[in-house]
Amino acid sequence: MVVFSVFSHRLTCRSQTMRSRAALPRFSSLLFLLFLAPVFPSSSSRRPQWVLQRIPVVLAQQTEVRSPPHFLSPARLDVSSPCDPECHKKAPRPSYWDLRRLLAYETLHSNGQLTETAVGLYGYDPSPNTGPAHSARSSGKAERSHVRRKRQIFGHDGRFSIAGQNYLLKYPFSVAVKLSTGCSGTLVGDRHVLTAAHCVHDGKNYVKGAQKLRVGFLKTKQRDTRASSSNFTNHVEGGRAPLDPPTNDQMKFQWIRAKRTYVPKGWIKGNANDIGMDYDYALLELKKPHKRRYMKLGVSPPSQRLPGGRVHFSGFDSDRPGNLVYRFCRAGEETSDLLYQHCDAQPGASGSGVYARMWDGRRQRWERKVIGVFSGHQWVERQGASQEFNVAVRITALKYAQICYWIKGNFVDCREG
Repeated sequence: MVVFSVFSHRLTCRSQTMRSRAALPRFSSLLFLLFLAPVFPSSSSRRPQWVLQRIPVVLAQQTEVRSPPHFLSPARLDVSSPCDPECHKKAPRPSYWDLRRLLAYETLHSNGQLTETAVGLYGYDPSPNTGPAHSARSSGKAERSHVRRKRQIFGHDGRFSIAGQNYLLKYPFSVAVKLSTGCSGTLVGDRHVLTAAHCVHDGKNYVKGAQKLRVGFLKTKQRDTRASSSNFTNHVEGGRAPLDPPTNDQMKFQWIRAKRTYVPKGWIKGNANDIGMDYDYALLELKKPHKRRYMKLGVSPPSQRLPGGRVHFSGFDSDRPGNLVYRFCRAGEETSDLLYQHCDAQPGASGSGVYARMWDGRRQRWERKVIGVFSGHQWVERQGASQEFNVAVRITALKYAQICYWIKGNFVDCREG
């Protein structure tokens, strides 16, 4: 059962700070086909706004058939890296040729065939000041713990189990799906699911069940005629409070097979950088449309531009089987590719889409976009002490271009991030 009262004293001031409106300039169709320069909202606006980003082009060039995988490894529900945030920040910036290698990708087909695709990059500006990912390097330090905890919970458990079909089957909770390998995912197209790469590939080979991967959609076992227009996260994000609490309807999973699985070569060992995790994302193409509303992709803004500095995500944590678990927390330290935070989570939530709700000046409406993929819990051993983080892979402009290309099949529809 979701508890609503805990949010009221935290969020009542949100609606008072978002009254003025500012629209981003309109661009001609010609400019959309070219490389958009960043457009910043009016300084007089107090709404946290989505900012149009310069999106480069990641274009498939050559595809070759590879030896079929063995599917011997068990699925992983978490990841590890010997590198903490400071280590990531000090890592050398990848060159243009490094990025072409890291953004090349493998495609696993449902018949077991494996292909590898080389890519070309166009319109990419490697300068250090390009995009929000690099301006985030100056953000403040996140909290750290030097004591190993028994669970991936930071103090009081701030997670909420979402119950009742009036909530589970309504946006944004309805975009969360479960993978047959035990992870979570997010609907980002009419037949596409974004998840973590480690949910289908252990870094060396594809995991057991990856060839016959299925995606589970929650649906009700019995029809409930009650209707509700309330939206729980609108209240969390500063909107009106829900009209009534949810009820515990009986739910079950409906499964759809995956047709293709895309994994960036940056995740695969021998090709990835030594610090890992930066490319822990994958895209699944389903065999048939799911017919649900999906969430758009967005280039990850710096945490200081997020409403309240918060991120949100929902997934199927392993300690609450069959339940969809929602959480939100303040974003912490950032690197160019990773977002560190202390959102409470358990294995099974890996692969969840991390999203934010901000004002779209061109469309004149609030809109949620997926800005990252929850990778999982990370332990780092340094000088005999343990540090722990929850880590999400940020959707940078290059990753946006790649994932959008996987979804759309062309770069023309991937010019706006």
